[in-house]
Amino acid sequence: MKIGHWLLTVAVAWWFQQGRAALPKKCTHQCGDVTVPFPFGLEPNCPRSTDFLLDCTNTEGSGFRLMLGDLTILKISVGDSTMVVSLPEAYECYDQNRSLANRNVSINLPPNPRYRFSETQNKLIVVGCNALADMANKEGTVRKGCASYCSSNVDLAKETTCSGQVCCQASIPAGLTTLNISLSSIGQNVSNSERGHCARAFMVDNRPFNISNLTLPTFQDVGNNSSLVLDWMVESDEICDMAKRNRSSYACGKNANCKGFGNGSGYRCVCKPGYHGNPYSPFGGCKAICSFGKTYKGKKNNKDRCPIAPGVIAGAAIAVSVFGITVTGSVSVTMKLRLRKFNFTQNGGETLKHRKVQIFTEVELVEATNNYNDSNKLNDDDSSSVYRGTIAKDTVVVVKKPKDMDKSLLNKDFQRELEILMNISCKNVVKLKGICLETKIPLLVYEYIPNSTTVFKLIQQNKLTWEQRFKIAIEAALALNHMHSSTQPPIFHGNIKLANMLMGRNNSVKISDFGTSVLISPEHRHIVAIQKKDSLHYIDPEYLVTGMLTIQSDVYSFGVVLMELLMGKKLHVMKSEKSINTIRLFISSVKDDTLSDVISSESASEGEMDKIQTIAKIAVECLDQYGANRLAMSKVVEKLANVYPISTDKEEDEAKEEDEETKREVHKEELSSCLSCLGMDSCI
Repeated sequence: MKIGHWLLTVAVAWWFQQGRAALPKKCTHQCGDVTVPFPFGLEPNCPRSTDFLLDCTNTEGSGFRLMLGDLTILKISVGDSTMVVSLPEAYECYDQNRSLANRNVSINLPPNPRYRFSETQNKLIVVGCNALADMANKEGTVRKGCASYCSSNVDLAKETTCSGQVCCQASIPAGLTTLNISLSSIGQNVSNSERGHCARAFMVDNRPFNISNLTLPTFQDVGNNSSLVLDWMVESDEICDMAKRNRSSYACGKNANCKGFGNGSGYRCVCKPGYHGNPYSPFGGCKAICSFGKTYKGKKNNKDRCPIAPGVIAGAAIAVSVFGITVTGSVSVTMKLRLRKFNFTQNGGETLKHRKVQIFTEVELVEATNNYNDSNKLNDDDSSSVYRGTIAKDTVVVVKKPKDMDKSLLNKDFQRELEILMNISCKNVVKLKGICLETKIPLLVYEYIPNSTTVFKLIQQNKLTWEQRFKIAIEAALALNHMHSSTQPPIFHGNIKLANMLMGRNNSVKISDFGTSVLISPEHRHIVAIQKKDSLHYIDPEYLVTGMLTIQSDVYSFGVVLMELLMGKKLHVMKSEKSINTIRLFISSVKDDTLSDVISSESASEGEMDKIQTIAKIAVECLDQYGANRLAMSKVVEKLANVYPISTDKEEDEAKEEDEETKREVHKEELSSCLSCLGMDSCI
């Protein structure tokens, strides 16, 4: 019997030894300067599977390179399951003869194992003048981008962050496995100052990027590579719960936890707290940083620290538990109150509280939106979240909550313009009801416009008659003229477009989002204007040179709006050159008396056709390349009034009816149609 037990023991020990021998002991773990950890490998029997087999190539003149398809691998990390690869930069250059040289970047990641571009550790940087960068997946269904401009006197030494002047930045869209990066010029012509200069687009890690040591790129500066971080995982068709059930194929080793890979299938492994090493290794890759009851053998200057023994932790916990529970809550409340007071002061609250401005506390808006409950969230994009709220028991408002905005973008003197904006009375402007100053970036509270939809949507659906288009034109002009001429200092919008125009009851038109234009400093308002690439054609060409928006910038944008109203469509294009060419075509058709070539006017009567031609000429005068040559909004109103006269008394009665309507409770379904009153054209 003893011999049988001995034989069984030997057999079991042999079986375990065979299982461990599945991973060859003599595997190469180095390719040039890059370490190749398991589950990756360089020889057929070394990686976890053939999906993790990498190619170590001896390139003449460059030595050994570790390759992932066409990408050169710079580093593999098993601790956070990331891989750093070398990525060529995209560029666009004009030589002294205005000849163009450019390079776009296109990457398709291997399907197995599952890779994706890390949205948390990468961002795109663009350096250059009047350059537009576009990032998109292979299908073009997901995209982001940014635009940089140059003023007449560019001094990079005085710039520190990429806020649009010479340099801009954009985060990578989440979940991409393919990525196309392209650069194009925004301006219509290459200026003399831009000849011989280039624009570059490259990746950096997600830390603040200082551009003060850069110069405007030239031919000699382009063609370099940057680093791109990839996330990778194991078992692309399984999730953690499923993977743990099949221990034979489970990828995580001893003392390692399974972690999901985003919203889809697939998982990665991480060492448990108190352990470090390779969580994928089958041979105890995650080892205790320090074992209890044993002498720590690390070096004296080692930064690792031993965990405190459980008995010590228990004793300390008992000693401080009552004190900690009492104090933690008190400290938390005190810190929140101090932070709110600090933000209130920083945002000019001490000045505004003595003015005619409705100031909401953060607590009031938290209660109004039920703690910003998702059930009250109406829209969410990269720049802000929009919530439904109810104040004073029955007044429905919309709260716009900015996110991830740099404090430096705020207008330091916004308080004065804000007071003017909140106290003006203009029936064609969405009213800003109040502001919360207790947050890092102030929260804006707008009136609710019942039963309204955006002109953008109506244009898309082709639901506007010619009379309605004429009415939109004159009422939008009246709103802009009021803000330009009836306030001191004048308030200009900086982001005039169809999506920021609402048509409410009785076909009354209102312009929205003046609050955001006041909050952001003039030199940074381009950030609002270029958040969506299909809004670029609204931007004043002079602004791309000076970097400053003016009243005449609003006039140019309004000219584009008039053109779109007449053409019956929005210039929804992704290439700025195409929209510019469309504007040129429109201007040429007006000057050459061939307007019928670009406008579908079959349904227009003879009288309406005369009005169309008059408005087209007004649009051309607004679209002049030079701001000094454009019409003032007062002159635009005067000319449009000859086309479509307005009955003031009737309009005032309609405005009063709408004011009464806003006080009534509404359902979320009704509210969704007015999201664009906050500049949210993405909600369409």
